[in-house]
Amino acid sequence: MQMEMGLAHFWAQGDAVTHTVAVLLLGLSLASWYVMAGKIHGLGQARRCHARAMNAFWGAESLPAAIDAIRAEDKTGVLAGLAIAGANAAELHRQHAARGIGAGVSASEFVTRAVRCQIVESQARIESGLTFLASVGSTAPFIGLFGTVWGIYHALVGLSGATQVVLDKVAGPVGEALIMTAAGLFVAIPAVLAYNAFTRSNRLTLARLDGFAHDLHAYLTTGLRGRPGDKLVDLAAARTAKSA
Repeated sequence: MQMEMGLAHFWAQGDAVTHTVAVLLLGLSLASWYVMAGKIHGLGQARRCHARAMNAFWGAESLPAAIDAIRAEDKTGVLAGLAIAGANAAELHRQHAARGIGAGVSASEFVTRAVRCQIVESQARIESGLTFLASVGSTAPFIGLFGTVWGIYHALVGLSGATQVVLDKVAGPVGEALIMTAAGLFVAIPAVLAYNAFTRSNRLTLARLDGFAHDLHAYLTTGLRGRPGDKLVDLAAARTAKSA
């Protein structure tokens, strides 16, 4: 009897519904661990390079050099994208402030709009995957519970018509059905813990991004020096052309 109980026996005794639930839980587990691995790598990369990137930006001698420096140091592209968006907005305002529909918009408002849009895009990229982890954490226990209920029902149907109900005949199928509940918790608990940890880490990253955005806005609107037409926009293309 002991050798009959186990995952292999449970799989052999299950029907299409229990097999589907088991495969679904396995898929959710693999997908959530994949998302968690990617988020851990991204947060570790941000923790290593963001401080260096900001130091390189503020230590540069000019704005183009600062953007080149932050692009080289910021492997995540979060801070670099913000710096480039702000610099592009400041340059466009200097070139087109006297004409067009943006003629009445101040440099501060122009830069603020560009920086705000970039922060929204960065926040969406930073928080990608969290909704999936939250969904897995909230639904996996119920999926496992459904598998348990269906397994018990399947076991009781198999015992219907028997004149005597032996405990061994009931304990085995019911115990194997309860494996689905344990599987659901095994999938959900890491997803919930990871979601909470990533949410806290993302708040720290967004706070760092918000502080850099305020400092960048103050510099671009009050301390920027340069002539209209200075190349601030397409630094990536310039670097590619130089290397070619």
